[in-house]
Amino acid sequence: MREWIVGRNPVYEVLRAERRQVFKIKILSGAKEKGRLSEIINLCEKKKIHISKVPLSELNLISSNHQGVALEVSGYPYHTLFDILENADQKGEVPFLLFLDTLKDPQNLGTLLRTAEIVGVHGVFLPYRRTATITPAVVNASSGASEHMMVSQVNLSQSIALLKEKGIWFIGLDTTDEAKALSQIQFDGPLALVVGSEGMGMRSLVKKSCDHLLKLPMRGKIESLNAAVAGSVALYLAWQARGFAGILQENIDVS
Repeated sequence: MREWIVGRNPVYEVLRAERRQVFKIKILSGAKEKGRLSEIINLCEKKKIHISKVPLSELNLISSNHQGVALEVSGYPYHTLFDILENADQKGEVPFLLFLDTLKDPQNLGTLLRTAEIVGVHGVFLPYRRTATITPAVVNASSGASEHMMVSQVNLSQSIALLKEKGIWFIGLDTTDEAKALSQIQFDGPLALVVGSEGMGMRSLVKKSCDHLLKLPMRGKIESLNAAVAGSVALYLAWQARGFAGILQENIDVS
């Protein structure tokens, strides 16, 4: 399977991550070779990837959002559940995971992958069906963060049961009255955050599998947050509870 990745940041991150086989790259003829485009060209030269300078019309046939560059690569490399657990172990950290239950919107998936990568999530889990997957649109929406994130497609309920046996606690985002307040939730141990689909939330079996349900506080007139926004807020709250693991504490301003 081959696919085209477009946009300067996504292309740069795909090249930098070195997870995919590269077949060809097309760059707009006459484009100013500065900034991110210059970095892409430098990476291609180091990796001995031939660059084709092409007219605008040729790039437009691939995508309207190409930003002057398109990269043809192999399909997205998914990981296993055990790869993700090993990732946490190798870093000497307790697992910090994200489960996405049938999220449909590529933009929402890309946003959550970008946030997850930034806060140090060890892996993201998607179901096999009825979900957005890691397509070029999601790579673009994540600004290339997907290329540095381990993503696994699994049976969510079975995987939750297996991981709970390994001492991982599951916290599902919810808006019902049975959900707990922030002050009642601990984020600092082995943790998996579960975010449901847009509009419908978590499926009943996944929801029942969670150890706790969390309701984010709201004071405005809108009833709920977008799935990607809610998930991103919860990921940052969890990272804060974990002492902003991975960066120097003195560089963090939490005032």
